[in-house]
Amino acid sequence: MSRTFFIFLSLCSSSVPALAQAADMPLLEETTLPQERPSTLPVVIIGNGPSGICLSYLLSGYKPYLDLSTDHPNPVLYRKLQETKHLPITEQDLEYLSEGLEGRSRNPVALLFDTLLHPNADFGYEFPPVLQWRKDKQQHIPHLVLGKATPGGAWHAMEGSMLTISLGIWMELPGVNYKDLTNRKCSDRATPEEISSYYLNYVKLKGLQKNFIDNTYVTSVQKLCRGHEGQVECINSGVGGALWEVRGYQQVQNDTHVPFSLFAENVVLATGASDSPIRLGVEGEDLPFVFHSVSDLGLAVSRRKLDINSDPVLIIGAGLSAADAVLCACNSNIKVLHVFRKSVDDPDLIFKQLPKTLYPEYHKVYNMIDSLFFDYTSFPEHCVVSLKPDMNCLLQGNNSLKAIKISMALVLIGTNPNLFFLKGQGQYLGQDPSKPISCKQNPIDIHPYTFECTKEPGLFAMGPLVGDNFIRFLKGGALAITSCLLTRLKKKGKLISNGGNNFI
Repeated sequence: MSRTFFIFLSLCSSSVPALAQAADMPLLEETTLPQERPSTLPVVIIGNGPSGICLSYLLSGYKPYLDLSTDHPNPVLYRKLQETKHLPITEQDLEYLSEGLEGRSRNPVALLFDTLLHPNADFGYEFPPVLQWRKDKQQHIPHLVLGKATPGGAWHAMEGSMLTISLGIWMELPGVNYKDLTNRKCSDRATPEEISSYYLNYVKLKGLQKNFIDNTYVTSVQKLCRGHEGQVECINSGVGGALWEVRGYQQVQNDTHVPFSLFAENVVLATGASDSPIRLGVEGEDLPFVFHSVSDLGLAVSRRKLDINSDPVLIIGAGLSAADAVLCACNSNIKVLHVFRKSVDDPDLIFKQLPKTLYPEYHKVYNMIDSLFFDYTSFPEHCVVSLKPDMNCLLQGNNSLKAIKISMALVLIGTNPNLFFLKGQGQYLGQDPSKPISCKQNPIDIHPYTFECTKEPGLFAMGPLVGDNFIRFLKGGALAITSCLLTRLKKKGKLISNGGNNFI
């Protein structure tokens, strides 16, 4: 990493500054925060999953242009694109281009970028992208991407034997074809292992490693303020907004924690949605045989803690994670009790919404729910009342109360983001500030064409935090944020034309 970057980071520990070493930066002599504010990073991205990786790609100077050798199947959009074909998409009017587009995202720029990368994907076509990418070092915006593990985020922790819901081509990031790095066809679904490997290799192939700091945990993000005669004022970043302080630590060898503090003019929340499992909130949920992840079931099976003679595994939930757990248990000849609140005929049941030919395993689960199968029993329109230390579970149906002996319980009713590092856990950023942030029910409220939080200038959010739960759509956040930052920096004369390293 260039010398420019190391001045952005002040370590708060006298121990070996591993964060600097990991980024190939010269070591800081200071071990505490200086009295005078140091130079700041233009952007700090929290989260190194596909959202953070894609944003890093665009901020590194990779610019999308209309590929004049291809046509787009949407004639209205194609006409608009040709009006300013000499300009990269990041410098065009995203609101104008997005107008009239429809699809499975609530964010118009997400729909725009998706249809440029995968034209008519919802109709089953595999048209090539209508974009070509050029790298412009003059428009590189210095940034750091902080992640808890290696690039790829939560994909590294997912059950490796399952298949993704999305097709492999929809998991792609700009500039690197999925099929070129795997043995699968684009029309195939993929395993989490293949996808996590793709993202890790993507960062290397596009030369983004210098922007990523792995094994980092953010503990605080707040505006940098100072007291003045009983008043509190925010320190200005010099780009029209408040300066942000990002604190946390990096986990290094021997589980040593090295604290750090960064100053940033803009912070991007790209943490995804898998941090905090939703809980039932019933008695006994904290007992040692109760888990909240499919991987815990796979671990118990591999360690032979469960087998054909075990009491049934209780699986709670009607989503795809619960279905994955059912399949995992049944494939290992383990008895299953499957409990969920919906009725079998509920049109919102996810299994009824997936094409049978593309998702045969999930339709197998639906057939099990609606039929009699050996070693599998479903309890639709039931809920868990309590879990007991003697490994009994109390179920409540419409007119019944059942006590059932189990060997393990898996609560798989969804996940929520964990924004503990923000004031009030970020609740005030939601579309409904009276409720916790939820990727489906209460996403962060953003400006639709910049992805900047409406209630917090200089703070951006993307991916599941703003309702884009599919990878094919979260890339739109990277386009919107990059376009917004480039516009602002140009207005302030902050982009210098020598490779982007001398950001003043």
